[in-house]
Amino acid sequence: MGKTLTEKIFETHEIDKPDEKTRVLTLDAVFCHEITTPIAINDLISRGKDRVFDPEKIKAVIDHVTPAKDTKTAAQGKIMREWARRHNIRDFFDIGRNGVCHALFPEQGFVRPGYTIIMGDSHTCTHGAFGAFAAGVGTTDLEVGILKGVCAFRMPETMKIEVTGTLPEGVYAKDVILKIIGELGVNGATNKVIEFTGPIVDAMSMEARMTLSNMAVEAGATSGIIMPDETTVDYLWPYIKDDFENKETALAEYRRWISDEDAAYADELHIDVSSLEPLVTVGYKPDNIKTVREAEGTVVDQVYIGSCTNGRIEDLREAARVLAGRKIADSVRGILSPATPSVYSKALEEGIIKIFMDSGFVVTNPTCGACLGMSNGVLAPGEVAASTTNRNFNGRMGKGGMVHLMSPATAAATAVAGHITNAPAAGEQGATNEKF
Repeated sequence: MGKTLTEKIFETHEIDKPDEKTRVLTLDAVFCHEITTPIAINDLISRGKDRVFDPEKIKAVIDHVTPAKDTKTAAQGKIMREWARRHNIRDFFDIGRNGVCHALFPEQGFVRPGYTIIMGDSHTCTHGAFGAFAAGVGTTDLEVGILKGVCAFRMPETMKIEVTGTLPEGVYAKDVILKIIGELGVNGATNKVIEFTGPIVDAMSMEARMTLSNMAVEAGATSGIIMPDETTVDYLWPYIKDDFENKETALAEYRRWISDEDAAYADELHIDVSSLEPLVTVGYKPDNIKTVREAEGTVVDQVYIGSCTNGRIEDLREAARVLAGRKIADSVRGILSPATPSVYSKALEEGIIKIFMDSGFVVTNPTCGACLGMSNGVLAPGEVAASTTNRNFNGRMGKGGMVHLMSPATAAATAVAGHITNAPAAGEQGATNEKF
């Protein structure tokens, strides 16, 4: 019997098997940010274990509230800075260098096929787009990872999701993953790894693949994973070129992480996206999905474009194509937060920042703040946001606020119209608002 990609990673990293369902794995990287890591740091200090297993394998960033908004968040940043200095953690990204963790760390070349990665953040599953096993963990597991470089996992089953057909114009990776979550439900992949495959996934850029993997957790998955290929190698080449003779050699090495043809899966789901329309969430669960046409006319107060889901340069380009030459509605607050300094710089060079500002958006530094209702775009009770983020839980972006998740193109069109509507690029399902 063949093995899945996840089974191969577990097999090569396993150092202990406490029971039939549990595996202890060595870690290739431990990612840290200032919201969850200071708790782990302080607990290790209190136990007399203020050490790190390998400063080269720990990557840290201040990204959730940056710059600090109050004394508490300033103190969290201070703990991270002092810890990074004490342990000579070279890859620590402070203000001026920092970006949203799940966009910044892949951009820096810190994720490779076959890696095992943990972080105290549920959207760590983003990094599975590279053929890595990456999972969010709690404080205790994070502490052990920092101290010992290992983590215990329940051996997950793998669910295979094959995406086929022809992706319609104006439909993006965000719409595909919302469709999948709508099909599975919020608990449909609990204790499983989702393996995304099929010709639609194969044709996606790494940025689009990260959007898929990022939201696997919204269906309950431990991680979302995509098999490495030429696209993976091209993205990583600036960081791996000294390790391989050429790209073909790199690809041959990474192909050992491909799932075997006779691998066994716990479940399989086949989705043809040929007739897929742009989608949005409604209500307070990410599996509550409607087409944009069905939600047409829903008034919004704020439009947010950014986050680890859709704050990369590809996302900004999609939104800018809709915004070019247009103004957002007077009733809408538009907020753009490029995910990393590199994304921000590229957007400046390409004139994208000017398009956003000319349309009426405010442009902020890279931060996670608005996504979880901490800073840079918190909603007031009763307000409604159209957002390119990943969660629409009750109060997620502010107590009493409502969040509708959507693609960057749909978000941009919604900002112009002042209510949920399709972007012109959505073809026959296109916008009905006269502003388009």
